[in-house]
Amino acid sequence: MARDYYDVLGVSRDAGPDELQQAYRRLARANHPDVNRDPGAEERFKEVNEAYHVLSDPQLRKRYDRFGDDFRQVPEDWEERVGAGVGGSRRRTGPGRRETWSTGGGVGPDVGPGFGGGFGGDFGGVDIEDLLGGIFGGRGRGRAGPVAGADQEAELPLTVEQAFRGGRQEITLNGPDGPRTYTVNIPPGVTDGKRIRLAGEGGRGMGDGPPGDLYLVVRLQPHPRFRVDGKDITVDLRLSPWEAALGATVPVATPGGETKVTVPAGTSTGRRLRLRGEGMPASGGRPGDLYAEVTIMVPPRLTDRERELFSELAAISTFDPRRSGDDGARRDR
Repeated sequence: MARDYYDVLGVSRDAGPDELQQAYRRLARANHPDVNRDPGAEERFKEVNEAYHVLSDPQLRKRYDRFGDDFRQVPEDWEERVGAGVGGSRRRTGPGRRETWSTGGGVGPDVGPGFGGGFGGDFGGVDIEDLLGGIFGGRGRGRAGPVAGADQEAELPLTVEQAFRGGRQEITLNGPDGPRTYTVNIPPGVTDGKRIRLAGEGGRGMGDGPPGDLYLVVRLQPHPRFRVDGKDITVDLRLSPWEAALGATVPVATPGGETKVTVPAGTSTGRRLRLRGEGMPASGGRPGDLYAEVTIMVPPRLTDRERELFSELAAISTFDPRRSGDDGARRDR
């Protein structure tokens, strides 16, 4: 079943002529294949063309509202025929408002899929050639103004370090005229999903129309060390058992370089140590935070002296990590 014409234009069923015309003009500009190079643009343009052709004509719209997709089989004088009881009949198809039409051998006017298939025409007071600046083989009548080019999007992959530092970077994109290299100014602290606008680098305008804009959508690449959530960054911090037990000041990596973090005595695995303002920068706002998430590591092989000391600790300590309660639980002696 064909899409509902009202859905195609994005209007309600009680939309007036002005609303229909505005929707049509907007969609026709956006989807015309000489303006929009998307592979599906031509089919969308034809669909919009057909929907507006029907809904802008009061008689066609009346038949479409009454009979749905079967309106093409309905003769123009269907109301008179029904009133006279000749030349056809109608019946409801269900609880909805639409009906089917039986022509009784007659054929309605030719308003089938062929109409609206071309790219010219004057529908409901909107000259599509004028609307799009006479781009249909020069058949325009010279009344149209310039048509702006379509905006375009492309992804801009960045490492966490590149996004943190910002700066100028080159990116090469494949376009309809072949590869093209752009120099992009990346703001420091740019986040995933941020759109960077390159003015005038989108689709070509028609006539004297200005080109559209190119929007680069930032995509942060997975990182072996850093995990980014908005402006905040999390990094793993490995500690020795004695650093975690006694406390220490240790180095921690950030996208901007190494810094120091103070580890409180008695720190356990999973604790998150917050370094305020050490996350992603923010222009004109508060930067994000960096979180160092603790993992306690033990030596894979012990020297004789290390084994001796660990054995001595095990013999005198009353700490029981498996006992329920707080992390400082002690065994009863």
